[in-house]
Amino acid sequence: MKKYFATYFRNFDYLLFFTYVFLCLFGLVMIYSAGMMVGIMYEDGTPDYFYRKQVINLVVAAVIFCIGAFFPYKHYSNKFVMLFGMAMMAILLVWLNVDGFGREETGSQSWIRVLGMSFQPSEYAKLFIILYIAGSFYKKSLKEKSIQYVKPNDIGYPIAIWLIILLSVGLETDLGAFIIIFMIAISVVFLSGIRGKSLFRFFTVLSAFGGVLAGALALFKHDSIFNASRLGRLQVWSNPFAYEQGSGYQVINGYLAIGQGGLEGVGLGQSIQKLGYLPEPQNDFIMAIIAEELGVLGVAIVIGGIGIIVLRSFYMAMTTKDPLARMIAGGIGSWIGFQTFVNLGGVSGVIPLTGVTLPFISYGGTSILMLSLAMGILMNVSMYYKKDKKKLL
Repeated sequence: MKKYFATYFRNFDYLLFFTYVFLCLFGLVMIYSAGMMVGIMYEDGTPDYFYRKQVINLVVAAVIFCIGAFFPYKHYSNKFVMLFGMAMMAILLVWLNVDGFGREETGSQSWIRVLGMSFQPSEYAKLFIILYIAGSFYKKSLKEKSIQYVKPNDIGYPIAIWLIILLSVGLETDLGAFIIIFMIAISVVFLSGIRGKSLFRFFTVLSAFGGVLAGALALFKHDSIFNASRLGRLQVWSNPFAYEQGSGYQVINGYLAIGQGGLEGVGLGQSIQKLGYLPEPQNDFIMAIIAEELGVLGVAIVIGGIGIIVLRSFYMAMTTKDPLARMIAGGIGSWIGFQTFVNLGGVSGVIPLTGVTLPFISYGGTSILMLSLAMGILMNVSMYYKKDKKKLL
């Protein structure tokens, strides 16, 4: 064990670690600034309500990060580790469908209560699906001597698990999580290294199943998926100013916040839009407050920090010779990258608003806990990556 820790710290990825810590602390500051008025008006009457809760989240996240960082990533392909992860996923999904809750205006049912705290199973699903598909492909590749010879029907079981999770998330009508989980798994499959012919067959079958799944969701959950709130988001996307007093209210006030910030911003803590104009500014629309208070520089800092993590992940995935490390690193990078795009795309109006958090920055316990575990795992992959790279020199 002593030798393992010595090796770990000799190959410590300082860039990845300090970027992660900086983003978390930067997000904490912005949560305090953005959530002040909401805390006073709607929560316990104190301006630091969300700040205090996020501090607790970050303390727990630090412990989880350390666990992920020191647990050897090779063990994620272990049969018992995979079964434990699947059992946890099954419990969470059953719990969610039996005793879940969500937002009445959208008809979503995305949270459960665990020990008095809210927990969002779809956040766990994002990391689970990366590790489970990667572990399954890797184990199969060991039997076939090369991952290139793995065929879609050889890994039908993990793909079936993924589709069940997608179905469950779709039934929750958490469309943002549905899109991200779908794209994460596609990325891991692409990164697996299986032959192009097998990939074509896989995606042909997947497309057919996806069409059936979409039709089933539309048929059985029509009232939830196509309710007034979600249809309003599509209308807002095309012309938000036509619905400025209704479904376009949040988007327009987000635009006003971004526009008022300009190049330098109005100053930290000086936002006007957070004073009751922009709903829930500490969550999905926190980037609008960053743009208003810190201007283009603040936005560049956040995008640059997240970009470092994503590019570092992809660099490891592209250069490592270990297929398991490639799939895990690339999967985590894809998760963070896709989620950032969905959040910023919704805030800026590039895509319809789906309501997902901005990684490391937005307020949210489940999000920061799962992202921290993912970052810990990525740190462990990086340690082995750097160690193996030194051997080749």
